[in-house]
Amino acid sequence: MPPGHPPRPYPWRVSTTDPTPDSNLLGASDIRELAAALGVKPTKQRGQNFVIDGNTVRRIVRAADVTGEDAVVEVGPGLGSLTLALLEVASHVTAVEIDPLLAAHLPTTIAARMPARAKDFDLVLSDAMDVTELPGPPPTALVANLPYNVAVPVLLHMLATFPSIERTLVMVQSEVADRLAAKPGNKVYGVPSVKANWYADVKRSGAIGRNVFWPAPNVDSGLVSLVRRDPPQTTATRKEVFAVVDAAFAQRRKTLRAALAGWAGSPAAAEQALAGAGIDHKLRGEMLTVEQFAAIAEHKPAAEPEPAGDAQ
Repeated sequence: MPPGHPPRPYPWRVSTTDPTPDSNLLGASDIRELAAALGVKPTKQRGQNFVIDGNTVRRIVRAADVTGEDAVVEVGPGLGSLTLALLEVASHVTAVEIDPLLAAHLPTTIAARMPARAKDFDLVLSDAMDVTELPGPPPTALVANLPYNVAVPVLLHMLATFPSIERTLVMVQSEVADRLAAKPGNKVYGVPSVKANWYADVKRSGAIGRNVFWPAPNVDSGLVSLVRRDPPQTTATRKEVFAVVDAAFAQRRKTLRAALAGWAGSPAAAEQALAGAGIDHKLRGEMLTVEQFAAIAEHKPAAEPEPAGDAQ
């Protein structure tokens, strides 16, 4: 290549060092070569750890139960490892990428590796937290390797914004996976657990080691499966229920009577709401189901009217 000539935007060859050299997927050498060609340097700020193992991305697609009838939305596709595995199976894939450089070259990767499926791929350059609509058919599944630092808010935003998402499988930090899938009474049960349960039945779906990433993170990863279900039957809005959840866990070692005092207006008002919901005021938030939080929200006492001021 002549000096000063820009690098090719894509390593067109299929790596011969990968276990499946005839695969459409990206292997470890492909990922590194592609990153070098694009001048991509993974950043901790955006939680960029690229999957370099084809078996892992295919395992994720299988665990997500993706079929040929699914339209999948993927958040944070990076260099396209999981995207290609999804396109092997799904009818349509829409990727949401915040990094302009990665977003600019992902369609080229798709066209080079899977030209017949390029028409079934859409790309959105955006922060996932700002996405309110997507091109293509309504998504039926969310599958993503989520950056650890924003995993929970992104997951909850996508579930709230796109009710057509029936199934979700996300790869997150192992500790985050534990929190999302925790049940009442578990020491890591908290805000993510309750809010995820508002939308779906949640469970752990396996562990992912560090050696399938480049660069290797300092933490292990876990898969979390979420299957959409109807939210609890309640007269309270989701916002009202989530306000109770936030208040209960802001001071999680306190009893509900004390923790919900600010939300209700006073400890006595909190006790009144808890009694109306049939919940012992001496319990802590970590013992309650999402349905019980909804019941508390329904029984929030009306605010005391402000005393009238002196006539002017």
